[in-house]
Amino acid sequence: MTEPNNVDDIANFTTFMRALKAPPRDQTLASSLDAQIGADLFERIGCQTCHVNTLRTVPAGTKLNGGDYTVSSAIGDKVFHPYGDFLLHDIGTGDGIVQNGPPNTRNKVRTMPLWGVRTRVEFLHDGRARDLFEAIRLHNEEAEDVRERFNRLSQEEKARIITFLKSL
Repeated sequence: MTEPNNVDDIANFTTFMRALKAPPRDQTLASSLDAQIGADLFERIGCQTCHVNTLRTVPAGTKLNGGDYTVSSAIGDKVFHPYGDFLLHDIGTGDGIVQNGPPNTRNKVRTMPLWGVRTRVEFLHDGRARDLFEAIRLHNEEAEDVRERFNRLSQEEKARIITFLKSL
């Protein structure tokens, strides 16, 4: 019997995860007027500062991890739409655990990509928010200005942002 979590298991899991497609977008909802207006509002109030719409992977052949890994053509130079920058930010929801870096990462969390958010029943990194409104309400620190701009929107505008998010 092999040890759980041995190097081969980790490598196989990594290969599996790299091969997964992004969750498909709800095209019917995305094409609705409410979702389109919501997308514009999402950008206008500054959510895209961290929840970046479009990213591009590094070119195929790029060496990573000191040359231990070479980016394959399957994942190199690909455009994708995660609605997240995958960076660490302090939005006031950190747990005090240092995040694979210096002590100043202790209250930072990785930006959750919003693709497929409509399939989730818990939100934020620790599941403490039970709906999208609560998740937005809990954004503080670096995201406080954006949250306040959201709070100043009309109920109809807020609902349109939520409709947009549910289309992802």
